[in-house]
Amino acid sequence: MLETKKPLISSSGFYLRMRLPHNARNNRNLQQKLLLQIEARALIEEQPLDSSAALRHHLKNPGDANIFKGMKVYVYDLPSKYNRDWLSNERCSSHLFAAEVAIHRTLMSSEVRTLDPWEADFFFVPVYVSCNFSKVNGFPAIGHARALMASAVRHISSQLPFWNRSRGSDHVFVATHDFGSCFHTMEDMAMADGVPEILRNSIILQTFGVKHKHPCQDVENVVIPPYVSPESVRATLEKSPLDGRRDIFAFFRGKMEVHPKNVSGRFYSKRVRTTIWRRYGNDRRFYLKRHRFAGYQSEIVRSKFCLCPTGWAPWSPRLVESVALGCVPVIIADGIRLPFPSAVPWAAISLTVAEKDVDQLGKILEYVAATNLTSIQRNLWDPQVRKALLFYDPMLEGDATWQVLVALSGKLDRSHKQPRVSVQ
Repeated sequence: MLETKKPLISSSGFYLRMRLPHNARNNRNLQQKLLLQIEARALIEEQPLDSSAALRHHLKNPGDANIFKGMKVYVYDLPSKYNRDWLSNERCSSHLFAAEVAIHRTLMSSEVRTLDPWEADFFFVPVYVSCNFSKVNGFPAIGHARALMASAVRHISSQLPFWNRSRGSDHVFVATHDFGSCFHTMEDMAMADGVPEILRNSIILQTFGVKHKHPCQDVENVVIPPYVSPESVRATLEKSPLDGRRDIFAFFRGKMEVHPKNVSGRFYSKRVRTTIWRRYGNDRRFYLKRHRFAGYQSEIVRSKFCLCPTGWAPWSPRLVESVALGCVPVIIADGIRLPFPSAVPWAAISLTVAEKDVDQLGKILEYVAATNLTSIQRNLWDPQVRKALLFYDPMLEGDATWQVLVALSGKLDRSHKQPRVSVQ
């Protein structure tokens, strides 16, 4: 038997005490196998073997009648150049940054919306800044973002009194970019410029978040998931159910540079993806692909573990797609803040591996597969977990927009709504 003390997290991992089973004391191969299992266990964050209680704690009934505490949101009707004009490109409402569109659309038909700005607790400013796709590489070009946001603020502050009344503290913006409302794709430039002065008093819904101090979250913020189409997830699951055959042990498809370039003193993915490719590119347990494939969701739903390594930024849509399609996300992004931790029991549905330990990935995943994979999958496949990370239209109880509203209802101390005084 294997006996351990209660795991203690320290700079050196877990402290373990081992008593070998009788048949292993004179069996060097078995001893080595057990030691490898212990070493792998020491490299991952503690995962609860029976996390049903934790799951129940997170997945409380989202239909509580008082969940939003009577909160009301006013949605500004901006000139079309700030939002609707961008929708001429179909990608604007479906790519990974499209939460800015999804949240706007859902709020327009939500019961928390008010048409009377005087009764609003929060003011949503619908500016789409990620739909300016580059003609060179097809990626969103966001060099115009700061100017467009500033222009929108000038417009709303000249039309209605509410921005000036609160200096923007009850106004909500969306920034679904690599480094949130810093509006830069490269971290050094993002950090140098920081959040635009005009937004620093507002609330930002952003995909970027880290646990340490960072200039790009030096603003009131809510970490939200990147956009993944609920329709694409539904279509994939209709063909391949969550509990179907998973014949791929570990999966990753995406950019993996064999010889990463030095860009302003930084290397893409901090060389994490390069290490994965070099270490496991020829390992039959790992299904690693460096080229794009439109039907890659069909690969995710066949996989047990899905690697979610950092890129330029720590977050990626792989995290949401893995959860939605029932593949255990393996998060390799030191210090990342994950979306909606009060609704999604991340410790019960995922693995976190330190970037420095990525070359031990094979041992780690083998250990989990042999111990508590079934428990993690059972938690992961709860439909409420999947729903919390997807933006539905119209909004569903417990979905991603619902979670945004729950988060905002926790910030009602920022509301400047004045109580109505009745005149007799």
